[in-house]
Amino acid sequence: MGDEEIKKEENELDLLKAKAEEYLNGWKRERADFLNYKKDEMERIGELAKYANTEIILKIIPILDNIYLAESHVPDELKENSWIEGFNQIKNQLCDFLAKEGIEPIKALGEQFDPSLMEVVEEVEGEKSGKVVEETQKGYTMHGKLIRPAKVKISK
Repeated sequence: MGDEEIKKEENELDLLKAKAEEYLNGWKRERADFLNYKKDEMERIGELAKYANTEIILKIIPILDNIYLAESHVPDELKENSWIEGFNQIKNQLCDFLAKEGIEPIKALGEQFDPSLMEVVEEVEGEKSGKVVEETQKGYTMHGKLIRPAKVKISK
């Protein structure tokens, strides 16, 4: 073998080493991209699972609205009645269930109006402009995300 042939083989070897290195780096990048994709997909699936119950929760909340409405119409002389106490236990059980599912009521009454959490249904005369004076329908968040805005009356 002559010097030229050895140089040619060395050049070929260097070229093959460079290609192997290029392929290896490409594989490493693709592997990293795949692992990032997999991680992102797992997070997305986790988020989907977290909010999967939203539809059913939105069907349960009106039942709770009606319980609050019924509770507000109980005459004072019946508030100590054992039937009313049982009724309140059912309400509390439903509220506990919703809390375990990540549902929290929005605190609106007496607060400053927040358009990201509340919807104005009426403006009434009041002492402090923009303050919530009445809540006509409770609003709720699920894991911190708004699922139903509170319907409120504010002072103007």
